[in-house]
Amino acid sequence: MSASAKLQLDQMTPRQIVEELDRYIVGQTAAKKAVAIALRNRTRRQQLSEDLRDEVYPKNIIMIGPTGVGKTEIARRLSKLSGAPFIKVEATKYTEVGYVGRDVESMIRDLMSTALSMVKVELQSSLTAEAQLHVEESLLDLLLPGSRKDGESTVSDTREKFREKLQRGDFDDKRVEIQTSSKASGPVMEIFSGAGMEDVGQNLGGALGNIFGGKAKKRSVTVKQAREILFAEELDKLVDMDQVTEIARERTQSMGIIFIDEIDKIASRSSEGRGGADVSREGVQRDILPIVEGSKVSTKWGTIDTSHILFIAAGAFHISKPSDLIPELQGRFPIRVELEELTRSDFQRILTQPKNSLLLQYKALLKTENVEVIFTDEAVARIADYAFEVNQMTENIGARRLHTVMELLLEELSFSAPEIPGQSITITPAYIDERLKPAVSDQDLGRFIL
Repeated sequence: MSASAKLQLDQMTPRQIVEELDRYIVGQTAAKKAVAIALRNRTRRQQLSEDLRDEVYPKNIIMIGPTGVGKTEIARRLSKLSGAPFIKVEATKYTEVGYVGRDVESMIRDLMSTALSMVKVELQSSLTAEAQLHVEESLLDLLLPGSRKDGESTVSDTREKFREKLQRGDFDDKRVEIQTSSKASGPVMEIFSGAGMEDVGQNLGGALGNIFGGKAKKRSVTVKQAREILFAEELDKLVDMDQVTEIARERTQSMGIIFIDEIDKIASRSSEGRGGADVSREGVQRDILPIVEGSKVSTKWGTIDTSHILFIAAGAFHISKPSDLIPELQGRFPIRVELEELTRSDFQRILTQPKNSLLLQYKALLKTENVEVIFTDEAVARIADYAFEVNQMTENIGARRLHTVMELLLEELSFSAPEIPGQSITITPAYIDERLKPAVSDQDLGRFIL
């Protein structure tokens, strides 16, 4: 996100943030308000005095609701809106310390890695013009060897004529030989610095690269390909990685957001005895607790303080309940938001209202085959009816059911679209009944759990 866009975001009120989320997500006003306030509080905190700023901790949120009602989509849109380092993780992927699998601290390393990528792209965007100039000179050196002496370009008619042709793309297909080198990342001592076992292999490869040096490799490529390769290398050279790391670490600590999905799957069920899998689940909770409470996590980029990272957890809690989480972890998620099940009306709105609505997506896909698809208002209502009814008859998977219904509805049209270019197809209730009623009556849709 650019500096200007970031400034506009900082000035957005919670109401404006909700309105932005409304463009993509139907309903769930309570959840939208909660995340909007949490996002606004991040920017409010930045304006406090340093002493007070350190005392203001984020109010973590837990979203409770059935699958397919918008929990993950709210978090995903929040990340795009905030421009802050954001990652989505699944609680079930983590294991208690001492077991094979991902340790919970890896989520902090992943968040820092995301921040590094964001900051690097931002800094590189300001260096594009300089990098392009360097690349142009390098390409001219390849096309006209010896035309630049003592590090300075010899201003000659020939070189300038070649420059004009290069800028026009006249040499794009001409082959040149360039040298590329694979750069290793990070010093040797970082191999095991705070890394879980899943990170060791990657870090070990980088460390060995440092020991033995990056091997230069000659490649024969077109000028067009060389421009892209050299441009990427120039940007890497121009960016100060120490500066990138410093900015990324600060941004991770002060503005980072971690969305923990499926947190209900690590809750110990109160109806069962504490044993077997439940012991392991509780162990993961206890490992997550210090990170959510605020602790220092070692990474190869330095120590990350998690005290001011915002955590948003979500779960369906079909079998377990939020109260089945260990009390200490419950206390670290003071804001609880219950998301509502979707109604027939919600399904209709999901099909048409969001900026990236399903009907718009399918229309655009078939438009690439020069086939126009028109949905009548009655047809939209009928699609919503089918999705709602199948959810009632089988597993309720929320809005994901619309994907199942739409795929079955348009399966034949999508298959034959390349053979009927230029045609316009109107989707009516009769068309929908013809294709969906047999599947619904046989409850075939129950097989499609997306």
